[in-house]
This record gives sequence, C-alpha cells and structure tokens, in this order.
Amino acid sequence: MKETIAQIKAQLAAIDELDDKRLTEWEKDERSGVQAALKVYRRRIKNKKEEQERLQGMMAYEREAVNQGLFSIAGIDEAGRGPLAGPVVAAACILPDGFLPEGLNDSKKIKESLRNELFTLITERAAVGIGVVSAEEIDQINIYEAAKKAMLLAVQSLPKQPDHLLVDAMTLPVSISQESIIKGDAKSASIAAASIIAKVTRDRLMKQYAEEYPGYGFEKNMGYGTQEHIEGLKQFGVTPQHRRTFAPIKNMIIR
Repeated sequence: MKETIAQIKAQLAAIDELDDKRLTEWEKDERSGVQAALKVYRRRIKNKKEEQERLQGMMAYEREAVNQGLFSIAGIDEAGRGPLAGPVVAAACILPDGFLPEGLNDSKKIKESLRNELFTLITERAAVGIGVVSAEEIDQINIYEAAKKAMLLAVQSLPKQPDHLLVDAMTLPVSISQESIIKGDAKSASIAAASIIAKVTRDRLMKQYAEEYPGYGFEKNMGYGTQEHIEGLKQFGVTPQHRRTFAPIKNMIIR
C-alpha cells in the first residue's frame, strides 16, 4: 500500500540527514505534495547546516584558548548601559563541551521568545554568574565603572573560577588571563550566552519595577528613554530606579 503524503511528511520531519535511503524512493514519487514536502525538507536541512556552521564559527575564540591550554573559558557581557532607569546587569557563562544550542547569538539580534528559551537552556547546562549594580551606584561611580563592576561581580559569582575570560569590549582588573573582543556578543558563543543571561535577567527586573512604579512603561521600554517614559517622568517625577546623572533626568531634578 502506497504511503500517504501525510505519512511521508511525518517521516521527513524526523530525518536529519540527506543520505537516508527513503529519500531516494520519495524522489521518484510524482505526487506534487510529496515533491513539495521534499523541498521543505531540503530547505530545513540546508538551514540547519548553515546554522551549525555559524555556531562553529562562533567557537573560534574558545578553540584558540583551548589550544593554549586554557580549558575553562567564561564569556562575559552586560546589559543596560544606555537606559535612563534600572540597574546594569552583567553575566559570565562557562559553556559545557559540545553545548551549542540553535539560535545562540547576540541577545539584541534574537526575539524575546527565543531569548527566554535559550536563557532556560543555558542556566540548566552552563555555569552562570550574575552581577547587578543599581541605578544609585551608577550615579556614584559612572556607568562605565558600574558596567565593569557588574562584570567583576558576575565572574566572582561563578560556581567555579575559569582559566580564561572572553570579555565584550572591556578589560577587567583580574589576574585571570583574558581577551577583550569588540562586538564579542556576535563573535563568541560564550559571550553570546552571557549577553542572553544578562539581557533576560535585566528585562525581568524591569518588569518587576514596572509593577512597583507604573506609568513609565518599564515593562516595554526596559528603562530606555521612549516617549512614554519621558511623559511618565514629566507626570510622575523621578523614581529611585532612575539614573539621576543621566540627561534629561538630571535637568528635571531641583537642586
């Protein structure tokens, strides 16, 4: 009895290689539905192969460190330098061998739903450390120093100290060997993972602050200076979560 198109589609969904013997038989099937299903399958395999190549390319810095005898490698990144409100959050991630989930990338380049999925995967499989520096302290030491401090806290909170650091555009005052990588969250898998942890952690904090301080749209703008946020400042004033040294907030405060 000839297989139905639905049965063939179900089997194609479970095949991840192009050398499966069933493909040869289905190629001979003249039904347009079968040929359309094969076209979708080939596109899926092509996309998967390209994604694996991209991910392997993002391991270049990690491979180089391993070649130098540095086996425990932490990627470090931060989120929240630019907003008018909320903390700056940093994360450090040590990825286990062979862990390269599809979609791993700079957190700014992927959708929130995928960020949340990857956040769960990374926190379940990787060694993770998080550092948070408040808006109040940002005002005291400036945002650059605050970002650096958050990164240091993230490294210190790792369950084990790494042999080597890959840091997004920053050099940290630590004795651990390190490499600073400009736009590292798009070039290193470890830094990309850290960027996702930092971004999701900070976004969830801002959603909590949105409940505590309604009217600013923190749950949507994450503290950035959107029109809704600026209108909220004009109507409700400055909250403890606002960075008072940042314009236009510093111009709204009566000295």
